[in-house]
Amino acid sequence: MAHEKLSPRQKMIGMMYLVLTAMLALNVSKEAVEAFRKVDNGLTLAIKNYTLKNDVIYKEFDRAATENPAKAGKYKTSAYQVKERADEAYNFIQGLKIEIIKKTEKDPETPAVNGNEVIIDKVERHIDDTNVPSEILIGANENGKANDLKALLSEYRQFLITTLDGKNPTAEAALKKSLSTEDGINRDGVKERWENLNFQTLPLVAVICILSEYQVNVRNGETEVLNYLYSQIDASSFKFTKLGAIVIPTTSNYVTLGSDYEARVFISATDSTQFPVITVGDTKLPLDETGKGIYKVHVSSIGPKKWGGIIALKAPDGSIKNYPFESSYVVGEPNVIVSATAMNVMYAGISNPIDVSVPGISPDKIKINVVNGSLTTEKIKNSKQEYFKGSWAVKPNAVGQDVQVVVTADINGKPVQYAPYPFRVKSIPNPIAVFGQKSTGSIPRATAAAQQGVFAIQPDFDFDLQYQITGFTVLYSDKGSDYEESSTNSNLTTKQKDLIGRLTRGKNLIIKDIKALGPDGKTKELLPVILKID
Repeated sequence: MAHEKLSPRQKMIGMMYLVLTAMLALNVSKEAVEAFRKVDNGLTLAIKNYTLKNDVIYKEFDRAATENPAKAGKYKTSAYQVKERADEAYNFIQGLKIEIIKKTEKDPETPAVNGNEVIIDKVERHIDDTNVPSEILIGANENGKANDLKALLSEYRQFLITTLDGKNPTAEAALKKSLSTEDGINRDGVKERWENLNFQTLPLVAVICILSEYQVNVRNGETEVLNYLYSQIDASSFKFTKLGAIVIPTTSNYVTLGSDYEARVFISATDSTQFPVITVGDTKLPLDETGKGIYKVHVSSIGPKKWGGIIALKAPDGSIKNYPFESSYVVGEPNVIVSATAMNVMYAGISNPIDVSVPGISPDKIKINVVNGSLTTEKIKNSKQEYFKGSWAVKPNAVGQDVQVVVTADINGKPVQYAPYPFRVKSIPNPIAVFGQKSTGSIPRATAAAQQGVFAIQPDFDFDLQYQITGFTVLYSDKGSDYEESSTNSNLTTKQKDLIGRLTRGKNLIIKDIKALGPDGKTKELLPVILKID
């Protein structure tokens, strides 16, 4: 039909069809684009998680091969062969994504590509382009790089299945499905090549998303086979070579006067067809449903206590094997410990994490009340101090009046209240405004011109609080005249950037009227930033 002579009218109809098709192909809604972005970001995170998980498994292969080369060495070798093939498939797909984005953006230095990393959120101008992805993957005569991808995935899938050696049908079926490259039926009910079904005339964001999904499947397949190989190390070995006695306290090795000490005693390798006989002194311990002995004694004096006994178990030859055990616990006076996670001070307007414990008492038996504050059980994390992971959080009501933490513990079914524990209440100190990570001193002109906004920090404060700049003014003086421009958020406006761009060496850059909204909901005025241009 390409060589058929067409009338002018037929040529016009054909041209209109091509234009309409192109318009339809390009009509990708903003909502669809954003949805694909979110999916790709989720897939990228899944890839990172699989990579971290697999790295842990490889370290386990290294450890096992070091401890027992004869038993684990060959499985370590197979595991690293899997790693080599998985990395090859993953990197090939990553290369396709980078090539597509760079060619579509027409910029080899596009911010959407950082080294070997693809950042889909930074693809802006041609996120819905349908031409370049098809040109690279499908090609003019269906000889594009999707053919190479199909061959690579097929070889990788078959390699993984061969490694499983027919011993894990479930994993094998999953690999055949997730790494399938079979041709299929399109929306018109016509059989179509795998390459065309997946990539032809799709927008860039969709193509990148599909390629990311195949990368997830590559790493997932790697995980499946690694788990199988690792399970084979001990598949034909005896699980236990030594028997030992175990004593585990039900609550704690530290108990308070008047309370009970309780522990579980059991052999570390048990036979479900027979239970051991456990004795402490002349007393035979009762057993639970799993064969663990239950030792319970009422304590009547303080100090360290030692105890022990014998676990008797019938051996395969009919003889009785005795396994002695020893343990200890400490009986102390009842007391309470309250630890503030930021000294003996709480700050008004924010949640202050605290840890509360009563020795010998389970945490679920402890309750607290607060005077001059409200109480929550939220988990608070802080990147500055590892101990900021409180069981409770207290938000003081007012400055100038102490917060009192009142602890009540359930001891043997009876509530015991302890003396209030006081905390001083202070206001949150003002943060420091910074521009280019500085609040005073000098700054190179190029550095100043490259900044995007003003930020607030608290360098010497224990809490990791976030302040949001809500406004500031840039002041520039030259030849007896003052020039000011204001912003209503943390970012420099275009006019402010123009003012900064006019600064020359020796001039002062002044940022004033800085306002910051704190986590307590209060807006604070910060000290101005005064910098001299180098």
